Amino acid sequence: MPLFEGLSAFPITPTDANGRVDLEALRGLLARLLAAGVDSIGLLGSTGSYPYLTRAERRRTIEAAVEQARGRIPILVGIGALRTDEAVRLSQDAEAAGAAAGLLAPVSYTPLNDDEVFEHFATVARASSLPLCIYDNPGTTHFAFSPALIGRLSQLPNLHAVKSPAPGAETIADHLRGLREVIPKGFSLGCSVDWHATEALLAGAGTWYSVAGGLFPEPCLKIVRAALSGEAAEARRLNAEMRPLWDIFKQFSSLRVVYAAANLLDICHAVPPRPILPLPDAAQRKVAEVIEQLGLR
Repeated sequence: MPLFEGLSAFPITPTDANGRVDLEALRGLLARLLAAGVDSIGLLGSTGSYPYLTRAERRRTIEAAVEQARGRIPILVGIGALRTDEAVRLSQDAEAAGAAAGLLAPVSYTPLNDDEVFEHFATVARASSLPLCIYDNPGTTHFAFSPALIGRLSQLPNLHAVKSPAPGAETIADHLRGLREVIPKGFSLGCSVDWHATEALLAGAGTWYSVAGGLFPEPCLKIVRAALSGEAAEARRLNAEMRPLWDIFKQFSSLRVVYAAANLLDICHAVPPRPILPLPDAAQRKVAEVIEQLGLR
């Protein structure tokens, strides 16, 4: 399967209280994804808390994942940073460590405009031969990509894909059509927002960049395989079964839920990076109920 296609599973990055990555716990998370046969692993994405980690810890994480995957499944790596020169160094680190691609988000404090984001991407793209995916996540970066900007960026060397938040079923076809009008042939259109992903895949998106897939790859893979095979009724049936999980994602945030779930399932014992707090006990009980209800083990 091509690099930017299918299910890209985004695991958490377990750390200790000092921000040092727990590589043993990470290996346990990655083992589930490798065994399930996901199409790629989205390491150090937003679910992987990349902005909270030092450059050295990010490099350790990539090296451990690449060593464990041994080329069986491509590792896509978050390389976003506030400063362009830092993103350049992170892209070079990722390439040197054996990552298959970089996920570049325009992390911001001062709000960015389109020209600033374009120059940021152009500089990083020139700095290495690492294939890049535009990481559009306005909920965390506070920058939203317009179709026009994605079209400009898609002409840069090494830019091969975009991951954008999928809107609802009523507008997803128009969203994808607008993007196709401005990108070259072969440029991959992928989606995030787990509860909208099924309709995005059925409307023509090629990749689901999934939070749930980072912890529960099997049911997410079933949805992807059905959707990409044109089995719309089956894909929607499988998605409907996952609705209790989508509901608690929306209620408590997917990041907090997957941390709670990983602990409840004894896959690893980790807490989100501070100042993010673990879910309170009542919410964790609700997560446990959903895991039991859906048989997510």
